[in-house]
Amino acid sequence: VQLQASGGGLVQIGGSLRISCVASGRTFSSAALGWFRQAPGKEREFVASIRGSGGSTTYADSVRGRFTISSDNAKNTVYLQMNNLKPEDTALYFCAWGYYSGNYFTTAREYDYWGKGTQVTVSS
Repeated sequence: VQLQASGGGLVQIGGSLRISCVASGRTFSSAALGWFRQAPGKEREFVASIRGSGGSTTYADSVRGRFTISSDNAKNTVYLQMNNLKPEDTALYFCAWGYYSGNYFTTAREYDYWGKGTQVTVSS
């Protein structure tokens, strides 16, 4: 599986941004897709996941209510819509793919493939 994230950029506090990740080599129907982020000097942290054909979702507490993860199975693309962005959302955002097994997929070790990150910077 190859994952390519895009759509990052510079946005003002309170603004919105949508990042995307295209997967090639596997379908989404039996997969879990996740977004993680890593700020300078910090560990990579879970942001959101979407799983299986039913599209169940899970969010980190820090982004719940502001971020929305979605997928377009026909395009093999997963999205992260980010609203009301804060400076603490500044990070390199990574997408990841895993074989769905019924868990919530909130930890990095549950994923098998990772894309290169896309930088999101929130500034005043």
